[in-house]
Amino acid sequence: QVHVVESGGGLVQTGGSLRLSCAASGTIASIGTMGWHRQAPGKQRELVAYITSGGYKDYADSVKGRFTISRDNAKKTAYLQMSSLKSEDTAVYFCYSIAPNGRTYWGQGTQVTVSS
Repeated sequence: QVHVVESGGGLVQTGGSLRLSCAASGTIASIGTMGWHRQAPGKQRELVAYITSGGYKDYADSVKGRFTISRDNAKKTAYLQMSSLKSEDTAVYFCYSIAPNGRTYWGQGTQVTVSS
């Protein structure tokens, strides 16, 4: 079993920054791809960014140049540095981790609110 816990959400003004953390724990030696999705009110969940265990990264077009994903494999933790935040970034952000057995585990979500 793998547990995924996000932290770092909150309220920030337009143009501000936040850093989200995602920690995976459990009886596993390593974690594969980790990433973030988000869901705004009334909208479908969308992929924000992901990073493989080897360090390959990809981003949604809407966040390229503003968000940076990174990870610490030893800590089984991923980070999402969000800068130049816009009101449209307001959403619940969900982290996911893919275990060695191929199963995907999700966190409970953390709210990010960007106010003008």
